[in-house]
Amino acid sequence: MSTSTIAAEAPYDGSRIAQTLASFRNASGLDLAFGGPVRGDGTAIDITATCGAKGVSLRGLRVVNGEGLGGKTLQTRQPGSVDHYYSARGITHLYDTAVAQEQIQTVAALPILVDRTPRMLIYLASRSRIGLGGVWFDALRPLIRTLEREILIDDEVRNRLSRLAPAPRPAPSAVDAAAKRDLAERREMAAELTDLAGQVMDPDVRSRLEAMVLRLNGTAGERKPAQLAPVVRLAAREIDVLRQVALGSSNREAAEALGIVESTVKSYLKSATRKLNANNRVHAVRMAREAGLID
Repeated sequence: MSTSTIAAEAPYDGSRIAQTLASFRNASGLDLAFGGPVRGDGTAIDITATCGAKGVSLRGLRVVNGEGLGGKTLQTRQPGSVDHYYSARGITHLYDTAVAQEQIQTVAALPILVDRTPRMLIYLASRSRIGLGGVWFDALRPLIRTLEREILIDDEVRNRLSRLAPAPRPAPSAVDAAAKRDLAERREMAAELTDLAGQVMDPDVRSRLEAMVLRLNGTAGERKPAQLAPVVRLAAREIDVLRQVALGSSNREAAEALGIVESTVKSYLKSATRKLNANNRVHAVRMAREAGLID
């Protein structure tokens, strides 16, 4: 596996940042959202996407540490807001021209921190003057925490998959040992990524993680259907649970869909995984499909 298999988008890249901004805009009730990643050296924020903007004045803007509301937020690592941007004191007005083209009056800046390091900045703005109190900020905390968790998981996935980049070809005498080490490492990574997938609430992120697990299992010398026991018998509920997992459901979501408690889902899944001689939940779904037990 090469580094090209690493997911290209983090939550602040490509189409995913558009989804992120739309979620924050809807939750905030304000007119527009915009934002982007913090540069690696922490000196500036690049605004790479907008949601609800009338023009393009904000897109591509680089906000420097300490300048404007966003730069101040990057510097303090604390959320900030102003209810009348143009007369606000305590911030510089280096970006007034871009802000004026969007007719923004009230604006808030939310830093997204991972391991206490700013990774992304999200602005939420209104074209009317409104007061943003503590209750308003508190309502956004679950979204902020989820986004921070997604970035942390993306970091972990990228770090682990980067370790699978092609290494220099070993001497012939070392090929078998290297292959065994690679097999063990891939299986370990597949198990860890499966655990991460179980912690993710966003179905798109969970699906990406599970797809990575399938790729790892597919190159890790997993046993083929012909190597399975001739007949695998699963209880009806075990099959129901595997069908839910195949749809990308978490244990909690599967429990709600089937009208049972989450601990029972875990029990059925564990039993089915053992019967299928699978390594993890994603592998169990794959083996059940190959055995013709689920579609």
